[in-house]
Amino acid sequence: MSELHPHQKLLLDCISLDMKEQEERYGVEGNEGLKQLKSLGVVLHPITVTRKSFGYADYPEIAFKLPYATDTSAFKDSSAIKCFVDGEEAVKGILLSLDGQKGMARLYAPDFPDWIEDRGVGLKLAPDHYTSECMKSAVKSINELPAMSQLFGQIHGDAPFGSMEESSRAIEWRNTKLNESQQGAVKGILGSEGMTILHGPPGTGKTTTIIEGVLQLINEGKRVLITAPSNAAVDNVAKGLLHYQTKILRLGNTTKVDDEIFPFTLEGQLKDSKESKSIKKLKIRAEELRRMSYQYKRNFGKAEREQRKALIQEVKRIRKEIRDIQDYAAQMSFETADVVLGTPIGIQNALQKESEFDVVVMDEAGQAIEPLAWVVFPFAKKWVLAGDPFQLPPTVLSDKATQMGFAVSILEHAFKQCKNIRFLDTQYRMRSSIAQFSNSYFYDGKLQTPENQKDSGAHVLFYDTAGTGFEEKAGEDGRSLTNEGELEIIQKMIEANNWNPKEIGFISPYAGQVQLAKSILSKDIKVSTIDSFQGQEMSMVIVSLVRSNQDGNIGFLKDYRRMNVALTRAKEKLIVVGDSATIGMDSFYDQFLKYVETVEGYQSAWEFMG
Repeated sequence: MSELHPHQKLLLDCISLDMKEQEERYGVEGNEGLKQLKSLGVVLHPITVTRKSFGYADYPEIAFKLPYATDTSAFKDSSAIKCFVDGEEAVKGILLSLDGQKGMARLYAPDFPDWIEDRGVGLKLAPDHYTSECMKSAVKSINELPAMSQLFGQIHGDAPFGSMEESSRAIEWRNTKLNESQQGAVKGILGSEGMTILHGPPGTGKTTTIIEGVLQLINEGKRVLITAPSNAAVDNVAKGLLHYQTKILRLGNTTKVDDEIFPFTLEGQLKDSKESKSIKKLKIRAEELRRMSYQYKRNFGKAEREQRKALIQEVKRIRKEIRDIQDYAAQMSFETADVVLGTPIGIQNALQKESEFDVVVMDEAGQAIEPLAWVVFPFAKKWVLAGDPFQLPPTVLSDKATQMGFAVSILEHAFKQCKNIRFLDTQYRMRSSIAQFSNSYFYDGKLQTPENQKDSGAHVLFYDTAGTGFEEKAGEDGRSLTNEGELEIIQKMIEANNWNPKEIGFISPYAGQVQLAKSILSKDIKVSTIDSFQGQEMSMVIVSLVRSNQDGNIGFLKDYRRMNVALTRAKEKLIVVGDSATIGMDSFYDQFLKYVETVEGYQSAWEFMG
């Protein structure tokens, strides 16, 4: 193997650092450890198991509920977890879904542990060694593949690469409402030989443009692999393609997949196939063996333990046979699909190494740490990166890895060198006064708004809490900040204006404030962290900034990309609540406050005092 590039070595070091951080953060044991993990928000304890079943590949699955409200923001779909109870060996698994206080998890075991319905059962996040090893392998393999080695050199070289070539063929547009910049982006995707970057600021129709580009590629006889760091982003594209009756195959976790998409998953396609009958028989046999093993569970001698072990081994063998049948059926599905979709690790898990596509499209590439891209890039020799480098970056646990540049996305790296960048120049989401500040600060004023959404202000309001005494406080978990005064003002504001709670989104950068808001505000208001709200929109959005202190300390409000997301979610009315004396010391927020004054949107929170 040839010598690794210094940046490859850096990526490998960062993957190791992030894994070490996971192991330290999630690896503590015992009662004291449990308290520590709870304070970090990486344990759900206790949980109540509401249903048990054997799911895909015959793995045991549990449905559960939380008998309390807590911060669950660290628990993402497909997170590695351990199911535990005090005094017993924990069982590894993955979190399939968590929505509010209800969730599902899959356990990697032949059967449910005896204690699964005992009091005191919990779930804790676990180090994700599988993802780590996938990424390390992908980074190390770059040198072995000429096309990957060349692309890596271009992205991390000193010279710009690529050109703004466009397809010259006459295009019959499937979506006839695309604007000029969207059409140009599609022509760029079709005409480029290497990499195309689709730069889509908020509300500019990035997904719409991706879908048209993919439809046109299919029209040319191309096979397309679509990926994104989150399942939600993958499903968003999948649903768009299904409206055009595209032959798709959706890989990965199907628990939260839309009913519309489920028939196009491996599980959905197996449902009524002849293979499903074979799988059903095997599952029945596995269940019989499990029942037989129950009689040998506890307090038996060596012979009984050996007998139980043999029965469990046979269950494992049957499970492998089920997976083999599913893999065969999957291969048949791959061959008939024009488009295959999944997260990078979901794709890595399901596709054979030698699988080939004509184009890889990565959506939300601004949220993908670089190694995830090298997991999927080798499947094609033409690539499309779609996203916005001025919105949220990837999440990285290790502070040291972040300092070394691990949180710089693949989109940001490519953005610096690739010349084939297609900018979507018209936003359709929000009133012009809502879009204007971000347009000026992040997009050099290049973002246009259609005539029917132009306005003269009154759609952006800033309620200033300076002087009210509503200062930030540490949340109950000791980790995240809260500001109850801001929530009081927001509540009074909603009541005074008689706003419809169902049309309101409440967002804050602080998980503690979000948890507090859920307990105070109307249940009809959509309450979320800014990070979880990326890609979404509401008619009215209220942003609670929380920070209020005498030192002008604004913490991670300093990540202006997070605020770019926050300020561009509202369609009709944007309301920001904060302390001008605290945030105004920062140049970004100073400019925002001055902008608010120009559209006559400055208000004092004293209006709702008393």
